[in-house]
Amino acid sequence: MFLSPVKILVIVAVALLLMGPDKLPEVAHRLGSSWRALKRIQERVESEVREAIPDLPSTGDIARIVRSPINLLNQLSDQVDAREAADKKKGAPVDTAAPETPPLITPANRPAVVRTESPSLPPDPSLN
Repeated sequence: MFLSPVKILVIVAVALLLMGPDKLPEVAHRLGSSWRALKRIQERVESEVREAIPDLPSTGDIARIVRSPINLLNQLSDQVDAREAADKKKGAPVDTAAPETPPLITPANRPAVVRTESPSLPPDPSLN
């Protein structure tokens, strides 16, 4: 996705031909000011989200997690292993059945499905 220096020079040359040397500085100024405005909006939104959710990882950490979710799982596994080893050292019983934190995905609370036979239909012999 990165542009090489040759591609950047081609883009600048085409822009110079299309807009002319008089309009190019004005267009570059507008693009730069638009980019700065977008960055300010991003920073403001990020600060508001961080105020609402203070335990949220940093933006760099989130980007790393998205790029390598297996790395995150390995880190979490190492943390659990270290915690269990520390608990064993202390002599505390290790409870492997119940996790300390709630699962990320919880099953929906649904009523149990009850099957009843219809009185108007005879039982299906293939089910026996």
